[in-house]
Amino acid sequence: MAVPNGASRRAFLMGSVFALPVAAIGMRFLGAAEAARLAAPAIESYQPVFFANDEWRFILAACDRLIPADDVGPGALEANVPVFIDQELNGSYGKADNWYMQGPFDPNAPALMGYQLPYTPQELYRRGIRAVDAYARQTYQKPFTDLDAKTRDDVLTKLQRNQIDFAAFEEPVLKASAFFGFLLTNTQEGYLSDPMYGGNRGMEAWKMIGFPGARASFLEWIGQHNVKYPLGPVSVLGERA
Repeated sequence: MAVPNGASRRAFLMGSVFALPVAAIGMRFLGAAEAARLAAPAIESYQPVFFANDEWRFILAACDRLIPADDVGPGALEANVPVFIDQELNGSYGKADNWYMQGPFDPNAPALMGYQLPYTPQELYRRGIRAVDAYARQTYQKPFTDLDAKTRDDVLTKLQRNQIDFAAFEEPVLKASAFFGFLLTNTQEGYLSDPMYGGNRGMEAWKMIGFPGARASFLEWIGQHNVKYPLGPVSVLGERA
């Protein structure tokens, strides 16, 4: 999984953590994970670097329904998943820098033949969002973002089942299910990735599933069967939750 501008974002994150004044955080000593969570951009004030305003609103609305918040754990918005997707698309992954993108392309080829679309992930998202919004406007007389939660779920389900004909909305190559597959996969990646990539804010998703993260050694726990692992997760940057 290629994620854009890793070095600059890591520098920004750590610089923001160390720059937090004691008065602002309200306590003299703060755990690295909590400091990083506070330093991460708030989803409400984040300025996307790839998505246009309408596209950003679509991503917020879609991610919110793919992983909604509940009493078990945070949702995609609380975990900053849209931030992850925006930054991922703005870099080498979004531009398909290290993908083979020469034709011929056969969208009907079996999955074994690999990626068969002439679009980079950036182009795929732009075309997919445009087609879904066109469908929503035709069907419900409003864009996807303005639909209620149940109707958004219905639209996403139709995308997954390939029940929306993108060709009817001036997109003859990209299939609805292909767009949904990218959207769901990138949402899952952002939810469960190391927080240095923009998502999984405060490692809340890792804490929810009991994932220990990037701890260096588990030797003392290998032989302890049926014993709950008691330590919280650690990020690649050493943040502890």
